[in-house]
Amino acid sequence: MTVAVTAPRLDALDALESEAIHVFREVAGEFDRPVILFSGGKDSTLLVHLAVKAFAPAPVPFGLLHVDTGHNYPEVIEFRDRVAASLGLRLEVANVEDYLADGRLVERADGTRNPLQTQPLLDAITEHRFDAVFGGGRRDEERARAKERIMSLRDAFGRWDPRKQRPELWNLYNGRHAPGEHVRVFPISNWTELDVWRYIRREGIELPSLYYAHERPVFARDGMWLAEGPWGGPRDGETLETRTVRYRTVGDGSCTGAVESTAATLDEVIDEVTASRLTERGATRADDRLSEAAMEDRKKEGYF
Repeated sequence: MTVAVTAPRLDALDALESEAIHVFREVAGEFDRPVILFSGGKDSTLLVHLAVKAFAPAPVPFGLLHVDTGHNYPEVIEFRDRVAASLGLRLEVANVEDYLADGRLVERADGTRNPLQTQPLLDAITEHRFDAVFGGGRRDEERARAKERIMSLRDAFGRWDPRKQRPELWNLYNGRHAPGEHVRVFPISNWTELDVWRYIRREGIELPSLYYAHERPVFARDGMWLAEGPWGGPRDGETLETRTVRYRTVGDGSCTGAVESTAATLDEVIDEVTASRLTERGATRADDRLSEAAMEDRKKEGYF
């Protein structure tokens, strides 16, 4: 008698995890010098966790890179360094401050430094000869990212051209690139913000404390709650007040807003994200509001 064996069905999180791990292993086998962009934010922390699972019990075969604007939240920088040290991963830091100090970059009139990250990023890729750069971009975040492939070809100047991206059928990825070119890789492209949080809960992944509700002095600007810091503010007419807030995304402090929230636990955050009708970037990132095509313009220049 023949007994039919039914393979266990993967749930949605299992399937997303399997796809991401497959991408990590494909890149490790196809490229010589990959690196993970790691800021200490939730998406890049998820990438590191998935990389550890992809290669366990062996160590992760590549290091980490962060472009530090100098305006990052202290608790995120502390978390970044602690995670890298605990996993024994090499962390390269490209500092925007260095470029401002020697005149290679000039401070923007609006004070935001996120758009200034492009040149330090490209220089670090060239200096270390990285041929594959993992990023935590997701298609649900923003319209330019919705166009991305999982493996995104960049030319010798780091620029992205949507017309030159390759089809990705049947989970087959083409990482071919000429000398000087490199590939940006997005293993969690198909995840949503809710998927990320549900997976963080399932896996017990630690995050910086500012992702959960806490009291913080903030001021209102352009419909967002911004924190005081070295990036400036509050300005004339802006009043600093203590509110219970949390951050849905982490970036340069001058353009990353908090949301009023009492969600202090993972379950409460998941309930809040489930009810939200705005992506985290749409709700709290001023740099995406600079123009209708702000992110796409930055991608074409070499940013993510």
